[in-house]
Amino acid sequence: MCTVRVKGKKRRAFTLLEIMLAVAILGMMALAIYRFVGANLAAVRLSTELEQEDARYSGLADLLTEQFRELPPSQGALLGEPFKFESKSRDEMTWICSAGPGLLTRYATGDYSVTLKPRPMPKSDRLELGLLREAEDDDNPVPQNQTWVPLLTNLKSIEIRYFDPRLNAWVDRWTDRGTLPHLVRLTIDRASSSVPWQAVLALRRTPL
Repeated sequence: MCTVRVKGKKRRAFTLLEIMLAVAILGMMALAIYRFVGANLAAVRLSTELEQEDARYSGLADLLTEQFRELPPSQGALLGEPFKFESKSRDEMTWICSAGPGLLTRYATGDYSVTLKPRPMPKSDRLELGLLREAEDDDNPVPQNQTWVPLLTNLKSIEIRYFDPRLNAWVDRWTDRGTLPHLVRLTIDRASSSVPWQAVLALRRTPL
């Protein structure tokens, strides 16, 4: 009888080079996933910030449209003057109203002069847009009756134009105390965007 020896096969282990290569591949995959997720989170955050900014500007347009449509076409209802500083527009617009959207309150008494105007932000070359409310009450000192309501920040310039149907053209100031312009156009240059924001506001309700 003869005995046959069967030799078992030796298991081959991973070499150090193979382990290092596998770790490197896993690291590259993890880095790619991290960058992908980070890019998506940044895109979502940027999109959310842009949507919030657009919502603020849309809210400004809605606020002014609602206020302008309540203005009577009477003396001193709306006046507008163009201003420039270092070749940048800083136009202002003033109207007279009582409690309501123009004052951002429904509980004020009496009439107020409301001015939409920009003013410099502290320690910055940017502008802040807001409403300066001033009570039309000669019995009290003016500084005590003034209130500043901030609306938008981080602006470069604001341009206001008025459509005069008699001229069929846009004009840079409105001084006619007997009537209102049909349209008001706001152009705001924002520091956060290379494209200016623009809105055309109708002062008269169009029939359905």
